[in-house]
Amino acid sequence: MEGKYSVGIDIGGTKCAVILGGGSLPESAVGFIIDRIEFPTVSRRGWRSVIDEIIETTKEILSRNGLTPEDALGIGVSCGGPLDSVKGIIKCPPNLPDWDDVPITSLLSKQFGIPAFLQNDANACAVAEWKFGAGRGYKNVVFLTFGTGMGAGLILDGKLYSGTNDMAGEVGHIRVEQDGPEGYGKRGSFEGFCSGGGIERLARTMYDEHIKCGGKTILSTDDLSAKAVAKSAENGDGLALEVYRCCARHLGMGLSIITDILNPQIIIIGSIYERSQALLETEMMKVLKQEALPLSLGACKIVPAMLGDSIGDFAALGVLFANIQEE
Repeated sequence: MEGKYSVGIDIGGTKCAVILGGGSLPESAVGFIIDRIEFPTVSRRGWRSVIDEIIETTKEILSRNGLTPEDALGIGVSCGGPLDSVKGIIKCPPNLPDWDDVPITSLLSKQFGIPAFLQNDANACAVAEWKFGAGRGYKNVVFLTFGTGMGAGLILDGKLYSGTNDMAGEVGHIRVEQDGPEGYGKRGSFEGFCSGGGIERLARTMYDEHIKCGGKTILSTDDLSAKAVAKSAENGDGLALEVYRCCARHLGMGLSIITDILNPQIIIIGSIYERSQALLETEMMKVLKQEALPLSLGACKIVPAMLGDSIGDFAALGVLFANIQEE
């Protein structure tokens, strides 16, 4: 494996990226990514056109670095689900209309003559933080997306666990209240309280109640996004702070369920928690200490993700390394 390279492909509804990385796991993520090319997905073109562009971009990134496919260990592909990671088939994700039963790994392997592997984006991000980020050195890792939605990737006993049919880790569907903001098609769900959309819906409900009671706030109904509410909370706005306290309480509730069931060594939380840890941690830990088994919680660290905006790139490369190390 020494001296070889790795190729990652990150497929999203708005953009795709092809990434060239090193050929063995580094001590640090710094400098591991050698090159990267991004282009708009434009899914209305149909999956065949997008796959053709992925193939041509992969050829380009290899060529401009003086490489051939034989110089690469293989290709890792990260994409939103549903998908079949064993067969390497994408099964019409909501953000990729017409991508119905696309055999992406066989298409790439046939084109380049090297192995290709597929994983959903939440699992791929878990692998990225495990291989390159905050989860390095741990055997039992839970990664929570906490962004547009709430999902989890699970590393159990040193292996990615994706479940019977790639549905493991759908924690956003857990109901944490009988009623509340809707997420994952369910009111009162973990995703309903702990996601970008959930925070916005929560803020809108609490805003209306606050104003009816004669309360004051610097928040505006023109922008109640998680980022805008966080900024107002950081400036001391009482309503915004209460929105984040409510979110934090339900984050603690969801984490207590995960902690008790899986007994992980570390839970890594991305996106909103990365940006707003100071607004969430105190209330979250208060609930965790009330709800989780002390022995399980005492063995578990809860930390923000380390890879930031680069996590999608490392996720695609991590899919490859997770698979070649299992072979």
